[in-house]
Amino acid sequence: MIKAGIIGSTGYAGQELVRLLLAHPEVEIVWYGSRSYVDQNYSDVYGNMFKLVDAKCLDDDLGRLSEEADVIFTATPQGYLAGVMSEDILKKVKVVDLSADFRLKNVRVYEKWYGIEHKAPQFLQEAVYGLSELNREDVRNARLLANPGCYTTTSILSLYPLVREHLIDPMTIIVDAKSGVSGAGRGAKVANLYAEVNESIKPYGVTTHRHTPEIEEQLGYAFMAGEADAGEGQQNNFKIGQKAYEEGNAGGNALTINFTPHLVPMNRGILATCYASLTGKYSYDDIRAVYERYYGDEFFIRLLPKGKCPETRWVEGSNFVDIGFIIDERTNRVIVMGALDNMVKGAAGQAIQNMNLMFGLEETMGLRLPPVFP
Repeated sequence: MIKAGIIGSTGYAGQELVRLLLAHPEVEIVWYGSRSYVDQNYSDVYGNMFKLVDAKCLDDDLGRLSEEADVIFTATPQGYLAGVMSEDILKKVKVVDLSADFRLKNVRVYEKWYGIEHKAPQFLQEAVYGLSELNREDVRNARLLANPGCYTTTSILSLYPLVREHLIDPMTIIVDAKSGVSGAGRGAKVANLYAEVNESIKPYGVTTHRHTPEIEEQLGYAFMAGEADAGEGQQNNFKIGQKAYEEGNAGGNALTINFTPHLVPMNRGILATCYASLTGKYSYDDIRAVYERYYGDEFFIRLLPKGKCPETRWVEGSNFVDIGFIIDERTNRVIVMGALDNMVKGAAGQAIQNMNLMFGLEETMGLRLPPVFP
């Protein structure tokens, strides 16, 4: 059995880790870490765990936990893990971090967008970005795993094949995304009160949301990989983004996007609607063939039939990502839509998917849960 410890187990993502790991046939949870609820029964914090979890909440002593666990999940605010990470810890235990501390490779970009000093930049290059479908082999060999967030997972997976194959102009990408309220965490905030959120929808973090550089960085890698894969003649036709890359635009990435998130009055779910100009005249079948080539064998990515758009209700409680697209022939743009559960594939489920790979288990183990409806 894999012994797992969770730091931040009483946040929403931490609780989702507990829920999923309790049903995992190869995992035993040995540490329910929570700075706010030390010595309180975990089931008193989350009543749904009554008669399922008898343990008390422990502190966030990562050093002591690394002696007892095989893997540590950190569902903590930005800055925590970077402030305590050490080589000694990584020699003893694998770490899956659900915060943004090790997602960005450029420390200056991290400090600019998050407004805090990065305390462990020496681990940034080693950390593996944990989009399993794209970085599977690197994930298998990782000691430190940077688990992507919900907006980024939806946006990157929705657009990756088109960016990699240079079917869209990477400087025209617009991502309009909607999130359920659980994405804001469990902390008490006036803006998240029922009366403030219900019967309303609002944009936030317009032009400033912290997930923007993460999406740009990962899609930038895809664009440059596609550039390297292309033949010489084709490369001459796809120099869009090269100037931005050379000049360090968007933190040294090959593209710049507009990303606008919105808060909607539902508990769970992410829906990202992504717009981009096509680089040529492509049919539905042309685009579909590209998505099938990249995702056709992926269990957790469901490519929807022609004309069908994703809905958050059909992925709730699951580790699935539903993706659909429509070509607007009038404007020669493509609209790609992706939906997932922000607590599962957007956080805890993806973390467990990565853990499975890191320990040589079947990637879908403990995660073959059908979506919940209604």
